[in-house]
Amino acid sequence: MASPNSTQLPSVLIELVLESPDVQDFLNRSAVLAAREFSGPDSPVSCAVTLLYKSRPRVVASSSAAATRMDEIQYSYGDGPCLTAAHSGETVLVKDLAAENRWPDYTSEVSRHGLGSLLAVPITLSGDYLSALNLYADRENAFPAPTVQAAESFARHAASAVRLAIRITDTTSRAEDLVAAMRSRTTIDIAIGIIMGQSRCSQQQAFDVLRAASSHRNMKLREVAESVVASVNGRPAETHFEG
Repeated sequence: MASPNSTQLPSVLIELVLESPDVQDFLNRSAVLAAREFSGPDSPVSCAVTLLYKSRPRVVASSSAAATRMDEIQYSYGDGPCLTAAHSGETVLVKDLAAENRWPDYTSEVSRHGLGSLLAVPITLSGDYLSALNLYADRENAFPAPTVQAAESFARHAASAVRLAIRITDTTSRAEDLVAAMRSRTTIDIAIGIIMGQSRCSQQQAFDVLRAASSHRNMKLREVAESVVASVNGRPAETHFEG
C-alpha cells in the first residue's frame, strides 16, 4: 500500500482546510485523501472519519457510501473499533473480522457486507471533541505494521488540521449567530418605534405590547415585530449587517 508523504501532508491538509467551507467538507476531503493514500492497485481501502462532540457523533465523513455504511452500523450498536479508538486514544487493528470476538454483533454484520479487516486510529483533539480515522478493506490482513504506522502518522498530522477546521467553523457559526441577533434586535426596535408612534406610549409600554402579542399568538417576538413592520412598510425591515 502507498503511504502518505509525511513531509507534504501537513501543508496538504491545511490547504484542504482553507478550501473547505466547513468541517464536514474538510473531513470528507480528508477521508478521500486517506483512502487514496492507503489503497494499493489490488487492495482498495475506503475511509471514514468519526468526529464526536460530547461523546455523540457530530460529523460522519467518508470516502464512499460503503465506508459511511460501516460507521452507521457501528453507531447503531453504540460500540465498535472506531468508537473504541476515539474514546481510548489507542489504535485498534482488526486483522480478520471473521476471527474477531470483540464487538460480536458489529463484526458479524459488517462481515456480511464483505469487510475483511479494518484499522481505527485516534485523531487526538481537545475539549469535548473526539475523533478517529477508520480504514476499511475487503481482504484480511490488509494493514501490516508499516501501514499502521503510516496511518498513525497521518492521524497525528490530521489532528492539527481538524482542530483548525473546527475552530474556523465554530467562529463562523458564532459570527452568523451574532449577525442574526443584531438583525432581530433591529427589527424589534423598529417595531417598538412604530407602536410608540401609533399609540403615543413609552418605549417600555411598546415593548410590553409586543411581548403580550408574542405570548397571545404563540409566536416569537421577532416574528411579531416583523409583522408590525410589514403592516406599515409593506415589506420586512431592512437591516445592514454583513453576514
